[in-house]
Amino acid sequence: MTDRFRPAARMADIAPFHVMEVMGRAQAAAAAGRDIVHMEVGEPDFSTTEPIVEAGIRALRDGRTHYTLALGLPALREAIADFYGTRHGVAVEPRRVVVTVGASGALQMALWALIGPGDEVLLTDPGYPCNRHFVQLAGGVPVDLPVGPDSNWQPTAVQIAAALTPRTRAVLLASPANPTGAVIDGAELARIAALLRARGVALMADEIYHGLIYGADTCTALACDADAVVVNSFSKYFGMTGWRLGWLVVPDALLRSVEKLAQNLFIAPPTPAQYAALAAFEPGTLTLLDGRRDEFRARRDLLLPALRELGFDIPVTPQGAFYIYAGCGRFAADSFDFSLRLLDEAGVAATPGLDFGRHTARSHVRFAYTTSAERIADAIARLRRLLV
Repeated sequence: MTDRFRPAARMADIAPFHVMEVMGRAQAAAAAGRDIVHMEVGEPDFSTTEPIVEAGIRALRDGRTHYTLALGLPALREAIADFYGTRHGVAVEPRRVVVTVGASGALQMALWALIGPGDEVLLTDPGYPCNRHFVQLAGGVPVDLPVGPDSNWQPTAVQIAAALTPRTRAVLLASPANPTGAVIDGAELARIAALLRARGVALMADEIYHGLIYGADTCTALACDADAVVVNSFSKYFGMTGWRLGWLVVPDALLRSVEKLAQNLFIAPPTPAQYAALAAFEPGTLTLLDGRRDEFRARRDLLLPALRELGFDIPVTPQGAFYIYAGCGRFAADSFDFSLRLLDEAGVAATPGLDFGRHTARSHVRFAYTTSAERIADAIARLRRLLV
């Protein structure tokens, strides 16, 4: 009888999040009265800004609770397209913008529209683990591009050229990247885009941390390839994680396929969230959001030198997102065991590198500076007492 609910074979390839064990132990410790500094969660600690909240409340009060078109509100698609012009100097036609149920929904639809059985997709290692799983669920084959600090944790055109095969269908880049906070150099991105155009391979870009870049050029893949498939989100820079809203920019050749997927999988993105997101592009809201970006940068500048002083190996300064990927080989041979030690003995929760791939995974942990400067200072003091 148990065979009735035997999981599908494809589930064997879906790895669990190791950080969930860390989070579970952290929550249990907190429930028992311990004070835990949470640096394992990749979610902004700021609540959604008031203008966005008020726009969402107005939408609910005005009865804007019915389905929209599967591709999203036309006004929101236009606002997103205009944002590319004002922030990046890139012209994007609103018809190519698809509003989605989060960035995860965007990437799933892009992959299912483009990738078939046996198609290879190149991804960086370390990288966000769900991207690999999305490729596998689309029937594709994820191919690792091991990266390290020598290339700023980003792939190069030379490395990608060597990894391309006749089965390569797409290359998925992430900038700023999770877990490293690395931003790809604009000139290198242009070389990669030119290479992929010449080889007939799709360029896909995960840009969900755009807006959270510190002292580096913000370059969208669309500036290098007008037909790039670009994923973005209202979660990180815009601070709307729980609203579950993102977007996708696709070439005309994929638009109808993505629309059919949106109709069948999601029907439509959340309507109140879409009306709320219209307020995200107002000048006053953007000023508030840029102020939050500056706060994240200040937190990075507090945490980074302290971790280096404690002995963590961080040769490259992260330029975006809200993560520091720290080498912990001086302290332990296994990052998962080390993460549990930090939690159990110092009350600091961090994410083991095992969640982000195989390359350097055992020797790194990720610290998220998604908590206040006061809490970060407390975490530094706790780590100093434990490790020095």
